[in-house]
Amino acid sequence: MPDTQSTSRLRWLLWGLVLWAAIVMVRLGWFQVYRHDKLETLAQKAQQRITEIAAPRGTIFDRTGKPLAISVPVETVAVNPLKIPVPDTAAAMLAPLLGLKQAELAKEIAHAKARGSGFLRVKRKVSLKQTASMRGMNLAWVSFEKDSLRSYPYGQLAAHVLGSVGFTDNSDVEKGTAGIEQSLESMLGGKPGRQIIYIDSKGVPYKNEILQAPVPGTDVTLSIDPTMQHDAEVALEAAVHKSGARSGSVVLIDPKTGEILVMANFPTYDPNLPLRKNESAEARYNRAISVPFEPGSVFKVITLSAGLETTNLRPETMINCGNGTIRVGARVIHDHNSYSALSMANVLAKSSNIGAIQIGLQVGREKMYEYVRRYGFGAKTGIELPAESAGKVWPLRLWSLSSLGSISMGHEVTTTSVQLAVAGAVVANGGLRLKPRLVLSTGLSTGRAGTTNTKNGEQPKRAAVQTGERVLAPETAISMRNMMEGVVFKGGTGTQAAVRGYTVGGKTGSAQIYDDKLKAYTHTYNASFLGFTPVNDPQFVIAVTIVGTVNGNAGFGGVVAAPVFRQVAASALRIRDVPKDPKLDVPGNDAVKIYNDLPMAELSHGPAPENEAKPENDAKDEQLSAKATEISQPSATLTPFMSAGPPNGTGVVPDLRGLPLRGVLEATGAAGLPVDVLGDELGFARLQDPQPGIRLRAGRLRVQLAR
Repeated sequence: MPDTQSTSRLRWLLWGLVLWAAIVMVRLGWFQVYRHDKLETLAQKAQQRITEIAAPRGTIFDRTGKPLAISVPVETVAVNPLKIPVPDTAAAMLAPLLGLKQAELAKEIAHAKARGSGFLRVKRKVSLKQTASMRGMNLAWVSFEKDSLRSYPYGQLAAHVLGSVGFTDNSDVEKGTAGIEQSLESMLGGKPGRQIIYIDSKGVPYKNEILQAPVPGTDVTLSIDPTMQHDAEVALEAAVHKSGARSGSVVLIDPKTGEILVMANFPTYDPNLPLRKNESAEARYNRAISVPFEPGSVFKVITLSAGLETTNLRPETMINCGNGTIRVGARVIHDHNSYSALSMANVLAKSSNIGAIQIGLQVGREKMYEYVRRYGFGAKTGIELPAESAGKVWPLRLWSLSSLGSISMGHEVTTTSVQLAVAGAVVANGGLRLKPRLVLSTGLSTGRAGTTNTKNGEQPKRAAVQTGERVLAPETAISMRNMMEGVVFKGGTGTQAAVRGYTVGGKTGSAQIYDDKLKAYTHTYNASFLGFTPVNDPQFVIAVTIVGTVNGNAGFGGVVAAPVFRQVAASALRIRDVPKDPKLDVPGNDAVKIYNDLPMAELSHGPAPENEAKPENDAKDEQLSAKATEISQPSATLTPFMSAGPPNGTGVVPDLRGLPLRGVLEATGAAGLPVDVLGDELGFARLQDPQPGIRLRAGRLRVQLAR
């Protein structure tokens, strides 16, 4: 039967349908087989978001077990712009709670909504208290993510040692950006985790899946003593302002272990606060390790010790000082005083430039260079901090005819405060150069009672005991200690470094600052003091550097830096309860008058001795002093934790400021005065009522302790 027209059309339609079905099947096969992986990836990108989960950072402790840096749980606040009907209304609700600008937030929400985004991070690092109040509002378009905030409980204390954290790349995880936080990032930062966040068609997260759990960071215990650090920072700030200087640093090292107990810098900063837009980053430089300077006469310690070891010179050997003038190469060098001759010991005590040059000439270029390098100058110390400078020691081939003379008195060489402290420790410990260290242990925290704690099953790792590298023979180190003691009490340049009841050795330094642009020396100075105490068994070596002092002699190291050493040393000796030097109890000892006649105020943060020069800006200095010791006044609402003495008493009130609890009780007991002690029993006396020197006619003496 022949096909009709209708049958023909149906046949062609059927073939068309078969062809269309074949094309669809081929296309589906293409997508399912050949394009499967790529399409699946595209779908996952649209429906999933893989993010990092920040690991809790390890805690940084000081040597007493107190936390210096901790991670506090906080949250990140986000919104779904597609669920927000009116951006302005949402911004008006959130901005006041989050401290944001309402107009800017509304604009961000509107833009996100316009581009169809279902997720907008509004603010990170929001406290749990703030997010709790927002949760109570039951806003369906607001979501919260767990986060952590790095907190530094003591604010500026040891800021340059600790450093800070921040976002250094496109990662959602903060990393250390300075200090220990940066140098030990691999240890403190732990290992971030990963998670998948599933998003619906409207861009709303509805589920998350942990791919890899974060591994918490390792705890670190530093060698920093918090009380010594605080006292050093107070003394340094006051000295910088008083001298009109630009900056300064203090490093206190244990010469027997290399442990850094204090590393203070000024200007300083609060690591809890980010660098503001127009704020100079200068305050965040760790000058103690990163900013080298010409040391000046402090460097004569290296010159004289090299002389003792490589020549026949001895402390009593007379040195020709040329009446204050000497020619070295094409240069004529003048001394600050005109001496015809001095003993080697007095060359150090009087800080004679000509005497030091004469000694350097006898040592010779090669040996001088050798000892400068043996002390560690011109090389990084290897301390556990980033951005350490090696300083500068020119190779011998670049020395001019006058370089030996310049280097002998501390010019044509640059160093850092930590390098000076290490050099001082060589003399103090019997001739060994130790690597300075800040990290006492990792994975271990030590509490007040001596208990230890670990986490994540870690085994604590303590820093290895150092053997040190021999720089000087022990007898040379002893001779240098004795000569450096003469700097402090035998009419030397460092008398203002003397500490009541203890022997002190040291060396002052005052180097004119060279201006690279002007190609000339300015009338400002690097004022330094390098010292140790007690002399026979040094417990502490302290390097003080004040940069940019003015006012001529009033800006020299013996006037500006030595008093800072005195205050820091007195604090450290008291905190460690170091016995007073028995040498000072010998009748007729020349040192007795210098050390034992010092006013009692030198053991505290009390007023300066009457013979110390007053700052020109007295009002500013008083404000700084008040700020440094700012503390709540004792009041009737504060309950004494200890009372001693009779119910009432009479007598002259002693100066108790800066003393620990035991010292307060001993002093008031000796005076027969009743006392109420308030505050922190592990702290030091910061305020007392009545003030020192007032006769207590009735009632009780009240003393407030604080750290």
